[in-house]
Amino acid sequence: MVVSFSGRPVIHGRPAPRVEPAPAFGAARRSPKKNVGERPCVTSSAAGAGLPIRVLALWLLLVSGQVHAQAPDRGIPQYRAVQERLATGWNTWDSRSVLRYVLLPEGFALNLALKQHYWLDEKYLPTALIGRWQEGAERIRPGARTYDGSYSELEISWETLQARVQTASDGDDLVVLVTPLATPASRVKLVVEAVVLWNRPGALAREGEILTAEFPQRLVRVFATAPHVEDPYVASKTPYLALELSEPVGLSSGRPRTLAEIQDIIAERREALQQDANRYGELAEALLAVQAGVAWNLIYEPRHDRVVSTVGRLWNEEYGGYALFGWDNFFLAYITSLSSRDLAYANVVEHLHGLTDGGFIPNDNRGNGSKSWDRSQPPVGGIMVREVYRRHPEQWFLEATFDALLSWNRWWPTRRLNEGLLSYGSHEAENPFNEPAVRTKRTAGYESGMDDSPMYEDVPFNPEKNTLELQDVGLNSLYIADCRALAELAHALGREQVRGELLARADSFAERMESLWDDDAGYYYNRRTDLGTLSHRRSPTLFYPMLARVPSPERADRMVREHLLNPGEFWGEHVLPSTTRDDSSFARQRYWKGAIWPPLNFLTYLSLRNYGMEDVRRALAERSLQMFLTEWRRQGYVSENYSSITGTGDDERLSSDPFHSWGALFGFMAFIEAGVLAPPEEGL
Repeated sequence: MVVSFSGRPVIHGRPAPRVEPAPAFGAARRSPKKNVGERPCVTSSAAGAGLPIRVLALWLLLVSGQVHAQAPDRGIPQYRAVQERLATGWNTWDSRSVLRYVLLPEGFALNLALKQHYWLDEKYLPTALIGRWQEGAERIRPGARTYDGSYSELEISWETLQARVQTASDGDDLVVLVTPLATPASRVKLVVEAVVLWNRPGALAREGEILTAEFPQRLVRVFATAPHVEDPYVASKTPYLALELSEPVGLSSGRPRTLAEIQDIIAERREALQQDANRYGELAEALLAVQAGVAWNLIYEPRHDRVVSTVGRLWNEEYGGYALFGWDNFFLAYITSLSSRDLAYANVVEHLHGLTDGGFIPNDNRGNGSKSWDRSQPPVGGIMVREVYRRHPEQWFLEATFDALLSWNRWWPTRRLNEGLLSYGSHEAENPFNEPAVRTKRTAGYESGMDDSPMYEDVPFNPEKNTLELQDVGLNSLYIADCRALAELAHALGREQVRGELLARADSFAERMESLWDDDAGYYYNRRTDLGTLSHRRSPTLFYPMLARVPSPERADRMVREHLLNPGEFWGEHVLPSTTRDDSSFARQRYWKGAIWPPLNFLTYLSLRNYGMEDVRRALAERSLQMFLTEWRRQGYVSENYSSITGTGDDERLSSDPFHSWGALFGFMAFIEAGVLAPPEEGL
């Protein structure tokens, strides 16, 4: 950061905007924004009578994008040091294959490919990913691994090969052990390709039995324990070693090592990982599974020169290199805070770096350069960043991230206010990539994060309001909780005027949520603004008012006793279904029509903690953990969602990515429950 002659900081060559604290919020009616650049029209309604009209107008101008925070400055010294520590050494940094081991910062990769020989033809597998569904695709069973690449293990099944692949660090060097688990029915070669990624400078060669890579500051040599077999028909465009894979084969960088030496290094690193996990006692296996669930999707992202957690490599492939999602990636930051301060910081800063010019976190942020400019996702950022800060309290981190979070918080009531409460929506916006569906019911569903939830069936989208005609209990509750979490962070930063603004806004929305309480049912229900009636379609989001501390203890008790613990609605062996068991769509299980989703269990768990409810929250955490570990033990998967009928992640009724990082939330709750992490309900 440099300073201009005016004394204002300059970011990326242009003056940074002044971010002034806004006055307290009071509800206001405004005309729909038919065009992106159109300013809101504020009228003095009963809802807005609590504040002078000029104050409301000023507040809306401040938060509607006329003055809003920039994304975090990624060049501050403390954060650059974080990325420099992360982006170093050997790891599966390249998103395109879990069998491509990359050395940073050089960008040199050892790509493990496979060649299957048959009597008539041959097949070649240049890359491998977890969870590919195509017929004949490789099948990967992920195993334990570290974030820093010091140890990893997986099993691969492809054509006639079944093998285990293990890697470990030995100082600055990498060792790889490939062990066939059975003798292949037909010959298989391991092809070790030398690759330089991302147009980094370097020269590659094979010199006899050795691969060499020469870089401006480093020379890397790679050795194998098996002899190279000449095969001019290998489908590689770079120097390679071709090794017969009928018995264990070892690779090592730096210097030659025997197979026994490599096996010993692998065993030592595996034991070190297990000993680290054993510090968590009965949660040792859970630690390995939770960490693996995120670590296998950790990548180096070259467009922005960063290490960042992603939800899944299949998503990265589909989205042009990487995929960051609005609420998913905030959860990943909290998960990684358990074991890695640097990675938790990076996951927050890099996600907030995707802030749109409109001042909000988009639904998705894609490697091909596009974003969801018309929609956001549920506002969990302040809640998760508060917990990351509690785990790793460094002031620079708060200073770097707070204004972007505040900008997003202020955005919601300017673009999604619907008759005094918030509704999910989608608005007209720039669309340079010609996304076919914007400002529609479908994209409003995407903003909810629960795309096709039964809650939204038959609910119309109002293009004048740019919202669904549904005041959403879950959204308003998360927004109130976000306001209160950010108020705590504002206090930690000494920004008391902003703290007052946030608390006033939280109290205002909490008061208006009283209109959604149905005393006969003992529930807060979504409200249809087109009909003026409450909607009785249910999901676990209806428990989020407890996360916002809206209901009295008596009401919270009714909500849990009459609904959460009701086996006809949500309770059972496999919990929590995304719609009630008595809902007409429950039997489908597909996507949000009955499947069990990590954020719903997790946010409901946090909600319960605000009201004590030790037995219920413990049961929810334990059942989530057991479902998670059962699938991990069965096939090494950390699934996107699970069946609430079978408890598995591969039930044929589901639409579920087999390996999706936020699935680790199912196991993560157990660490909060065990006291490994600070109790979220206690605040700062």
